[in-house]
Amino acid sequence: MGTTGRKVGRPRAEQRPDSGLSARDELLAAAAELFTTRGYAATTTRVVAERAGMRQATMYHYFRGKEDLLAELLESTVTPSLALARELLADDGRGAEERLWELCRSDVELLCGGAHNLGALYLLPEVQAERFSGFHRVRADLKEAYGRLLAATEPGRALDTCELALRTDLVFGLIEGVILIHRSDPERAVSSFAAATADAALRIAGLGEALPRTRPDE
Repeated sequence: MGTTGRKVGRPRAEQRPDSGLSARDELLAAAAELFTTRGYAATTTRVVAERAGMRQATMYHYFRGKEDLLAELLESTVTPSLALARELLADDGRGAEERLWELCRSDVELLCGGAHNLGALYLLPEVQAERFSGFHRVRADLKEAYGRLLAATEPGRALDTCELALRTDLVFGLIEGVILIHRSDPERAVSSFAAATADAALRIAGLGEALPRTRPDE
């Protein structure tokens, strides 16, 4: 008999069509849907397990509880952008303005391009708990990368520490602010929305003259 790639654990409560996902990823997908539609507080681990086609006891083989699911979902909205930011910081072949624009655009696409608006989970009061320190640490690293790209721009070199920190806060706040905009109009085309937000971010940073002349879909 062939293997499915899933961890060995208790059998599923029911058979579902093969989604191509591991059992762990099916649980994350179920949690993402339920947390963003039903609400985090109103969603129990039993409901998550049932949505993924598993017994509740089976879910505990992969996650200790609801907080673990939320923590992993939150970090999934940040870690790809941090990896890209590090690549862009190391790329000396392009100007800092172009690299900052690309990070902004890609970050918005990550926040708004999924099946569920996971960025809305940032607003949960529970996210302030110590359990989510990993998410906050990765988010702080991403914000620092934004600041380093801003500092590498020509106007950025002339900014004092306080002014650079303010512009970083404004740019990073704009990017994360798409969470609310996307929630109000989830049908908006993500690619054009991401490019427009990146344009606005460079204008906030005082880099309007550096806006790219073409878009990724042109």
